Amino acid sequence: MSGSQGGHGSDGLLECVELQTHPNPGASIVWLHGLGADGFDFVPIVRELQTLGAPAARYVFPHAPERPVTVNGGFRMRAWYDVLGTRIDQREDDAGIRQSQAQVQALIEREAARGTARSRIVLAGFSQGGAIALQTGLRQHEKLGALVVLSAYLPLADSAAAESSPAGRSTPIFMAHGTEDGMIPIQVGCTSRQALAALGCSVQWHEYAMAHSVCEDELRDLARFLSEALK
Repeated sequence: MSGSQGGHGSDGLLECVELQTHPNPGASIVWLHGLGADGFDFVPIVRELQTLGAPAARYVFPHAPERPVTVNGGFRMRAWYDVLGTRIDQREDDAGIRQSQAQVQALIEREAARGTARSRIVLAGFSQGGAIALQTGLRQHEKLGALVVLSAYLPLADSAAAESSPAGRSTPIFMAHGTEDGMIPIQVGCTSRQALAALGCSVQWHEYAMAHSVCEDELRDLARFLSEALK
């Protein structure tokens, strides 16, 4: 397994951490971290997923830009968008969400330019990252391999029906949530799952006895899902 930390190039792409589990991986997984974390946060799960049988892939972990976060007193931290209140699915930062969507879209285009078929590109994310994965994945002009949404929700839900594409709505989605999540209550995730189902999306839903985190059973289920999506 090889890895590197890339920086901003002249193309203006987000700085990323990259790992490959094979010299010539046949798939790419762009994985977005949560609020206040960075691209290194989920690097350790690569080896776990590999051990659990996930297919060979290039993992791309971008660092979100730093920005003031209102709910945290305006403190600057890595965030995909501002959080304006304690109900994160209300009073949403439309501009910030769409800016991150464009930045993540640029990473998808780079993976396609590297030779990865779009049907073998997975967009994954935890918490805020999962929200941006849905925001971006539902609006693709070509179907991706899968969307992975961990402890997250559907952002800008009122615009999803009008803006989502047939390719986006046909992309398989893995959604997982902790029953004890105090940051994003599981009911928020369930409401998003229902909204996605109403759009005609195929959602594989999983619940785990955990807080706002990731657990081993979840990774085992995710490895199985990725193997099926990228077979």
